Amino acid sequence: MTNWLPDIQQGSGPLYARIADQIEQAIGNGTLPVGAKLPPQRNLAFDVGVTIGTIGRAYNIVRERGLVSGEVGRGTYVLDRPESRPPEQADPLTTSLAGTRPIVAPVGKLRFDSTAAPDIGQGDILARLLSDISRQHHADIASYARNFPDHWFEAGAQWLARGSFRPAPENVVPTLGAHAAVVAVISAVTSPGDRIAFETLTYSQVSRSAGLIGRRVVLLESDGFGLIPEEFERVCAQQHPKLAFLMPSAQNPTVAVMPLDRRQAIAGIARKYGVWLIEDDLYGAMTGDPAPPLAELAPERTFLVGGLSKSVAAGVRGGWVACPPHFSQRIRIAHKMVSGGLPFLLAELCARLVLSGSASTLRSRSVEEIGVRHAMARDIFAGFEFNSHPKVPFFWLKLPDPWLSGTFKQAALQEGVLLDDEDEFKAGRSDRVFHRIRVGFSSPAERAEVETGFQILRRLLDSGRAGYDSFD
Repeated sequence: MTNWLPDIQQGSGPLYARIADQIEQAIGNGTLPVGAKLPPQRNLAFDVGVTIGTIGRAYNIVRERGLVSGEVGRGTYVLDRPESRPPEQADPLTTSLAGTRPIVAPVGKLRFDSTAAPDIGQGDILARLLSDISRQHHADIASYARNFPDHWFEAGAQWLARGSFRPAPENVVPTLGAHAAVVAVISAVTSPGDRIAFETLTYSQVSRSAGLIGRRVVLLESDGFGLIPEEFERVCAQQHPKLAFLMPSAQNPTVAVMPLDRRQAIAGIARKYGVWLIEDDLYGAMTGDPAPPLAELAPERTFLVGGLSKSVAAGVRGGWVACPPHFSQRIRIAHKMVSGGLPFLLAELCARLVLSGSASTLRSRSVEEIGVRHAMARDIFAGFEFNSHPKVPFFWLKLPDPWLSGTFKQAALQEGVLLDDEDEFKAGRSDRVFHRIRVGFSSPAERAEVETGFQILRRLLDSGRAGYDSFD
């Protein structure tokens, strides 16, 4: 901990602003180096003769400037390379929209906070297809995508097919990834002020996006089998949501798989109360879940979304949405409005990946690699409670006492591992505490890196907070 103290006689303006400016100056000239721990607020307040509230306001200012990070009970530390951070990244609204993940990911850390498709050699296939497209469509790739060839829709119909369900190509819309598809649906079938229902834990970037465009979030309780039908009906009857966002197969982050009878109940309740459904099937398509999708049980009100990011290649931004009959044109227009349009190069690449069989081959290889890493997790974390699936690139780990989710995340970061605490997946404010973290293991390029990260986390779990400096 540093012995640095500000001189409150220097500068002008309110005391808290002067102290904040001096902290920034000390960081800039190296007096407070990267990683230095600032004095505890109560100690600094005593040493310079001001109130703790004054110090608190000063610390908040330098935190908003992106100069330091801190957590109650752990302390406040100088961030790495603050001069490289654009000022807008320190804006409080930006921070709230970004969630709990770093806006700029620290360099040199093991990325266990992502579930993008693992590197299984897809670069060679992508390079060949991109070369073919560039040669055959040199005019198309240089302009806007003004015409949508039929095979773009056929590719989406093939990729979204599950069991006996296969959407008609005319009901499919190619999109710039699954997230853009979801936002397009929300924009098209709801209006500002409408309520959208989310499970308490879910892919929360959708709920943040919904809030950003003026929709209101309502929360739904779930259990080990997904959304509870009685809870869904209660919320529908009392709060009248216009739409619900669900992940029935391999829910993120809980890995819950909804059984058939529950899916049938959810479909019936949505029909009874006139609620639209968005079914995110990004992980479900990887599991081979035999249960029919909601889009088969309630085709007149379900938008089924899928893509390539988790099983083929995240960088190609490939996605599709299967719409209820007569809705594809509305969603297509909404997607153009919210995303800026679909680049010909990416749409053609995604279609060729699917229609050539390359996407299916890459998905199989990705699932195989995920299975190897999953087995590694089962072995290294034996004795701890966690939810997982051998074909899904993450697991939902329950932390032993006395670990808290946020504190464990910070401890892991100090050891060089980035992961997601439970707050990253909360769709809105909730009193529920789960004491869990999500560990995604598909991003590290090598299995040895995965094993190293797992061993670091295992040591933290075994040591408890005794091995972690959490004192301010």
